[in-house]
Amino acid sequence: MNYRHAFHAGNFADLLKHAVLLALLDALKAKDKPFSYIDTHAGSGRYDLKGTQAQKTGEAELGIGKLAVASGLPPLLWDLLGHVRAINEGEAIRLYPGSPLLAQRVLRPGDSAQLCELHADEAETLRAVLGNDARMHVHKRDGYEAMGGLLPPPEKRGLVLIDPPFERADEFRAIETALRHALQRWPTGMYAVWYPVKLRSTVQPFLRWASRAARRVLCAEIMLHPDNTPLRLNGTGMLVLNAPWQLDQALSESMDVLARTLGAQSRLTWLAQDNDA
Repeated sequence: MNYRHAFHAGNFADLLKHAVLLALLDALKAKDKPFSYIDTHAGSGRYDLKGTQAQKTGEAELGIGKLAVASGLPPLLWDLLGHVRAINEGEAIRLYPGSPLLAQRVLRPGDSAQLCELHADEAETLRAVLGNDARMHVHKRDGYEAMGGLLPPPEKRGLVLIDPPFERADEFRAIETALRHALQRWPTGMYAVWYPVKLRSTVQPFLRWASRAARRVLCAEIMLHPDNTPLRLNGTGMLVLNAPWQLDQALSESMDVLARTLGAQSRLTWLAQDNDA
């Protein structure tokens, strides 16, 4: 599977990923102490939903397109929609923010971001999108490798987002290896992993491993179709290791409303609570 950001920007997977991201950043901002946000696969930061790549899939129409006309949104989804509208002119939504741009919009003056992007053209575009912001640091390097040098951050608290394009056949194994090393270096950090769901059998071993890797592990999924065919993206998930207290409560209503808006099903499950990991 190739999940390059530009082809799928603003789709149902982005909505789940970014709702969870905003909830985690809100949890970090609950304390006055500064934190670090680390993005291992940052992308280019902003995507044109009328561009060739996005138009090729048309997925945004069934994602942010549906959310934009929904009513009765809970605060978390309303916040996400507000950030999307803020980078657009008028009512039409042509641009969709990537995770780095969302983070830039909510980070405080004392917080920082380390953004890794291996593709030179996307890293250059990301720098241009973020502008001259001293909080935001773009690194043209492999995100998995970079975690060894960036962790633990000077702030000693924060979040790592792992959002790979799943171009590799062994992507789940690569994530496990990176997380294992990261948890050794920074056992108290929060780690959020985005993953696609095609066949459940390919995801389940990773979830079992994660359930033993940290003390508190929360899994949030949105499923558009049954997870029994490898021919399409049936669903998507966000896995949070060292999840903050009451993250499930912060996400529950938004997950239900998002699923209802998209004609999907949601699942929010603690895989581990207070393990000895």
